[in-house]
Parts: sequence; structure tokens; C-alpha cells
Amino acid sequence: MPHARWLAAALTAAPLLLLMSHIDPARAAGDKKEIAKMQLLSSYPVVVTDKLAECRDFYVQRLGFQVEFEATWFVYLASGSGAVAFMTPDHPSRPPGPERFGGQGLLLTLQVADAAAEFERLRKAGAKFAHPLHDEPWGQRRFGLVDPSGMWVDVVQQTEPAAGFWDRYMPAR
Repeated sequence: MPHARWLAAALTAAPLLLLMSHIDPARAAGDKKEIAKMQLLSSYPVVVTDKLAECRDFYVQRLGFQVEFEATWFVYLASGSGAVAFMTPDHPSRPPGPERFGGQGLLLTLQVADAAAEFERLRKAGAKFAHPLHDEPWGQRRFGLVDPSGMWVDVVQQTEPAAGFWDRYMPAR
């Protein structure tokens, strides 16, 4: 199974997290009150951009997303379990703070079953690639695109990592 060591490491960390919850300062002081957890229904990035139509067309025509909701100022796109939305910077419903996206510090990862087939399909359709199809030693076959808003789109397929690659990144036991 790919990344079995990563999964094993994550599962190994679970008892530590449980232990940490028992030494929470509030609990140590005798406060037995349970902390309510958010009941998340959905999660998706909203990218603020002037290029709403261009982003919609890129994700629908190139990557197979479906338009789930569209207005003059907002578009919500989904594909499988993934989703992304785009919003114009001038609509009054925009929350305070998000400025126009400048293309730095954000990437959207789309995990697929066969990155080489997706690369070839997009190449034949005339896509411009920001990163060519490449096998990474950590266990991914990937390529990159940049959407019209400037966001990096990382298309990945999980593969077997090179022998010993993850050893240096695993916590000492």
C-alpha cells in the first residue's frame, strides 16, 4: 500500500494526541467542561479575482469541474470530493480582509488516478504547463498548471516513494 509508513506514523501519533488532551491546562485545573467541536459540512477555498469567467471556464473545460452555483460575482465549482470557488473583489457580501489574489502562497492539489493520462489529455487540448509531468522521489507523479487567477494547480498521482526517502522525515523513536 503506498505511503503505508506515513499512515503508520500518523496512527502512531494518535495516542500522543490523546495523552496531550488529558494534560490540557484547563483539564489539569479541574475544569471538566467538554469543548464543542465544529460540525463541518464542507470546506473549500474562495479565491478573490477579477477573472471569474476565465477561472470558471478553465476548471470546467480543462479539469472537468461542474458549476454548482454561479452569480455575477461568485462561482462555486465541484468535482468528486473537491471544490473551489471564485469571487469578485467588489461585491458587498465579501468578508472583510480578502484582497485580490496575487498568485503567491497558495496551491490547489487535485489527486487523480493516472497523472500521465491527465497530462496527455490536457497536452492534446493545448494546455500550457507550468511544471512538466515528473516522478517525485517522495511518491508522486505530478504536473503543474496555473489557473487564470494565478493559482498553482498541482495535479498528482500517489506512487511508491523511493526506498528510504521518508526515513529522514520520520520522528525518532
